[in-house]
Amino acid sequence: MGQISYRVEIEDAHAHAFAVTLTVPAPAALQQLSLPAWIPGSYLLREFARHLSGLTARQGSRELALEQLDKATWQVRCSGRAALVLRYRVHAFDNSVRAAWLDAQRGFFNGTSLCLRVHGREQEAHQLELVRLPADWQVATAMPALGATRFEAADYDELVDHPFELGRFWQGRFSAGGVEHRVVVSGALPVFDGERLL
Repeated sequence: MGQISYRVEIEDAHAHAFAVTLTVPAPAALQQLSLPAWIPGSYLLREFARHLSGLTARQGSRELALEQLDKATWQVRCSGRAALVLRYRVHAFDNSVRAAWLDAQRGFFNGTSLCLRVHGREQEAHQLELVRLPADWQVATAMPALGATRFEAADYDELVDHPFELGRFWQGRFSAGGVEHRVVVSGALPVFDGERLL
């Protein structure tokens, strides 16, 4: 059985739209999915699902009906072991550290804004891949990397506890108490020392 995976792409930066494809290997016969209404460290209701639209589900070549159970929860009836593939759009127009933002200059998101939770599979490893980024954009996150634009979290909680900053930014590193720290400043251009990006 493969891993739960999210493919996050810039669908339309001018319309502040991310497109997300979620692949769920071997789904349950009645698979439930939901988007959190909260974010770790901020304990107000955020209602992230209000920014999600165009949700579709397929298993192989079959399109499946989705039933919305409440504001942020859906279920889909699956048959067989073929992967369940869900696609949806997220409007990213909250320029704070709590949600998601996307325009032609930068992108930012927390997993709680973009990543549907697959009920019953939260303890499994989750992968996230970024696609269709502008060539000069960088990626900053503390999530373990599998490559330049592929990342893996040990479980769903870890996935939603690692924000992503996308774009051109300044970054610096320092060590304190034997611990390496990385600082990213959004809105500041990268600095070159004449040979390499600092």
